[in-house]
Amino acid sequence: METVVEGKNSRVIISKTAPTVIIGERLNPTGKKGLTAALKDRDFDFIIREAIRQVEAGAHIIDVNVGASGIDEEELLPEVVKKVSEAVDVPLCIDSANPAALEAALKVCPGRPLLNSTTGEEKSLDAVLPLARKYNVPVIGLANDERGIPKDTDTRVAIAKKILDRAVSLGIAPEDILIDVLVLPIGADTETGKVTFDTARRVSEELGLNIVVGASNVSHGLPDRKVINTAFFALGAACGMTAYIADPTVIEIRQTILAADLLLGKDEWAGNYISFYRKKDASKNAAA
Repeated sequence: METVVEGKNSRVIISKTAPTVIIGERLNPTGKKGLTAALKDRDFDFIIREAIRQVEAGAHIIDVNVGASGIDEEELLPEVVKKVSEAVDVPLCIDSANPAALEAALKVCPGRPLLNSTTGEEKSLDAVLPLARKYNVPVIGLANDERGIPKDTDTRVAIAKKILDRAVSLGIAPEDILIDVLVLPIGADTETGKVTFDTARRVSEELGLNIVVGASNVSHGLPDRKVINTAFFALGAACGMTAYIADPTVIEIRQTILAADLLLGKDEWAGNYISFYRKKDASKNAAA
């Protein structure tokens, strides 16, 4: 099953057989004082630099989120989406919990962006899925509902199926539904990683859907977070995860994802892995 996302001058395929997709996470103000200040000050040069930096580091899609205290998302999100889409060719992932802001951004975004996101809550399904249908864009569904984030695999899979069934009933193609199986801090519950991987495997095998996750949350509160994160990327790829919302500027992330793709037969003749190595080696030599 292939999910097609398009930017101004580029197309990205998300599927089990294609190389893993990196959705750059740096344009999300959560925990980022500099970006929050730039959004409030309308410092679009700062925002554009962050977008370009991520593309240069290997991001295939750029996530755009302006959700911070004191910001009118319905006003600012479309403005930022327009500025970023003019600066980079890659597709965008429009990220907000506000349906009105999502639609305002969809109206000005070129190509075929990814919509982030709906949940299994009735209110969210009723507000977001019709937008995906109206604008013919793929949408991420989070495996939680009115009861919160389930601790068990069965309930998460059931919510994913509910989202899929509701979307199909509205005329949305199954390939345009991606599931976020949800990643919680492993330091707070050592079983949560297993539940996430098991959910990913079952959603991939039983529903056939592509899976996108925000991975960095898994290591929150623990030392040497890079080690945990990179292990998560490798294990997740083997469980059917097809896209990660992550920071592509962290070289270990990119390397691990490329190595996992190579080992899973998603990089013919190691072309992507070798290309990355040559660029890294050239940068190292230039610095020396």
